[in-house]
Amino acid sequence: MTARERILAAIEHRQPDKVPTDLGATPSSGISAIAYGNLKRHLGLTQGSTRVYDVVQQLAQPEDFILNRFHIDAIDIGRTFNTEAAAWLPTVLADGQKAEYPAWFHPEPQADGSFIARMKDGLDIAHMPAGGTFYDQTYFPYLDGYPADFSKLSDEMGKILWAALVHSPWDHAGDPGFWDTLRAKALELRRTSDRALMIVIGCNLFEWGTFLRRMDNFLMDLVAEPEKVEALLDALMERHLAVLEKACRTVGDVADVIRFGDDLGTNGGPFMSPKTYRQLFKPRHTMLCDYVHKNSKMKTFLHSCGSIRALMPDLIEAGYDVINPMQTTCRGMEAEGLKADFGKDICFWGGGCDTKAVLPQGTPAEVKDHVKRRLEILMPGGGFVFNTVHNILPEVPPQNIVAMFEAVEEFS
Repeated sequence: MTARERILAAIEHRQPDKVPTDLGATPSSGISAIAYGNLKRHLGLTQGSTRVYDVVQQLAQPEDFILNRFHIDAIDIGRTFNTEAAAWLPTVLADGQKAEYPAWFHPEPQADGSFIARMKDGLDIAHMPAGGTFYDQTYFPYLDGYPADFSKLSDEMGKILWAALVHSPWDHAGDPGFWDTLRAKALELRRTSDRALMIVIGCNLFEWGTFLRRMDNFLMDLVAEPEKVEALLDALMERHLAVLEKACRTVGDVADVIRFGDDLGTNGGPFMSPKTYRQLFKPRHTMLCDYVHKNSKMKTFLHSCGSIRALMPDLIEAGYDVINPMQTTCRGMEAEGLKADFGKDICFWGGGCDTKAVLPQGTPAEVKDHVKRRLEILMPGGGFVFNTVHNILPEVPPQNIVAMFEAVEEFS
């Protein structure tokens, strides 16, 4: 099988010829820039640069020689943007490593070693503490309540760090001819690579509520003011469907997978009851999936952290083909149970290696054993793409990353 065929076989619940594998095709299946630099140094690789393509999460864009080294089967279309040296500026990571930021990103260093990210008008939107490896949101436009109407919603969304500091290709969404450029670059990537192509689009609903209102307020709103929540969700859907229409028209026949996001779970269970999910979010998630399936050949991929077992039947009914990441350390998210109960109905992308304890704290031998046990559970019958539970974090020893991918190759 080609890499693309391998990924599609897994999603379609056909047994692939070997384990399909991802590293960096999405901003929830990637690697910290610090861990990436350490990995390159461990492998004796001096070429290229550590480019922090997702500045909020401080994630590196894996280079071709790393993708080839670990036999990675999926790739993000966004990597076809910002390819020239002038699109990047030098920076220094929290551990002192040299790296590069997108040329448009200019965080302000503070006397205490922290950083502030601002809009052009000076609005403070995000902070990273001294020694930190992630920017935290500081501006919540609806913190004091919902507006009378949502005519300025797009402007307010643009001030939130996930939109204002967005990764490629969306950092170019305002460029003249963006959609034509996106199609041309996607077609060229498909011509030159046999990997499955991913387009990361977002279209978050629950999460946008938390970004706008702040988590505590929005969780109360779900129960106390559901009519206001629905009005917001309708306004979001109007915007999401407009972007989705352009994405399907532009790359729906080129990309293989489209990645949505909505973190629905905590460590102990969903943020809301299944009843609330069915009332507020499931109909809209269904609309997004239906639109993709009717207007493209792309598979639908939902990133959701946390314990979402109670919502799995509804997510399957909503039309998602793929769930990421399978956060196996959360309540009810054990790999065996999820595979047995839902493995024939949805593809799990991730969960192949625990990023909470095993990958950062285990020995290479322990990592290998752990990965092979996961693969024995998750690989039979397809329906699985190997990736870690979430992004590989800065403290992960590079030898453990190598051991993880060696285990995948040995299992295959």
